[in-house]
Amino acid sequence: MRAVWLREFGGPEVLVAGTAPDPVAGPGQVVVDVAVANVTFLDTLIRSGAPGPFQVAVPLVPGNGVGGVVAEAGTGVDRRLLGRPVVASLGGSGGYAERVAVDVDSLAEVPDGLGVDAATAVLADGRTATWLLAATKVAPGERVLVDGAAGGVGSMLVQLARAAGATVVAAAGGAAKTALAADLGSQVAVDYLRDDWPDQVRDAMGAVDVALDGVGGTIGRAAFGLLAPGGRLLSYGLTSGSWAAVTDEEAATRGVTVVRQRPSLADNRRYLRAALAAAAAGSLRPLIGQRFGLDEAAAAHAAIAARATVGKTLLVVRR
Repeated sequence: MRAVWLREFGGPEVLVAGTAPDPVAGPGQVVVDVAVANVTFLDTLIRSGAPGPFQVAVPLVPGNGVGGVVAEAGTGVDRRLLGRPVVASLGGSGGYAERVAVDVDSLAEVPDGLGVDAATAVLADGRTATWLLAATKVAPGERVLVDGAAGGVGSMLVQLARAAGATVVAAAGGAAKTALAADLGSQVAVDYLRDDWPDQVRDAMGAVDVALDGVGGTIGRAAFGLLAPGGRLLSYGLTSGSWAAVTDEEAATRGVTVVRQRPSLADNRRYLRAALAAAAAGSLRPLIGQRFGLDEAAAAHAAIAARATVGKTLLVVRR
């Protein structure tokens, strides 16, 4: 089968298309014919060999999420799954390929009326966004700041926070991305590439009650500074290259809570089902900003690194 290999760490060019053995479904597993593969910012960190908790051993086929159709079923698997469209998380690798073997417990069936590509866009980002709203206990009438609001998770957070009855301020990089965030439903949209963006937020709504930080670094620090007493900060990403450096002591001094809990596997399954149901019902619109062919994985990584993407990036494996 066709696959993309990471054999050494480096820039996007180290991703090289090639072949790999066809997987076999073991007990409790299925083989999925992959239609689309998820591409995330985390994939780019893994590829680069950046220090942190994301270390892997090479060689490997990258990719942690796919959507496709169940083609084979191992022993102990309900054979009614054969031919069903599904999405699956893979445990960190293997997704940039034409076929994957995955434990049946890691599958979610695609609801009727939802395309496999849209479901794959929801797989990680919709699940994460649903968890973020639950973990920070966003309530109707609260003021919610979403930074990185034009990204995969951020674009869904804007929609879900509005649906929860919050007033949403979106921060994104550049005029095109702030316009997109406004189109998704944010009441206020600011360009965080401008030094005065925190002042724009203060002018528009004073302080915020919840800050959902997917950027980290100085942007995340500024988001923390915008919180009112009793506010909550949850940092879930570091597209700037570093986490927002906020200590519990600083937060306590300001009367702010830094939410550091992470969801369990059972929680993740529940949040994924909720996000897929919302997308199937039309109340959550996954934003697929760009698609690349499987052999173009390097170009997909380069686009993410250049901040030239919006929403979700997918590799199209089969048409």
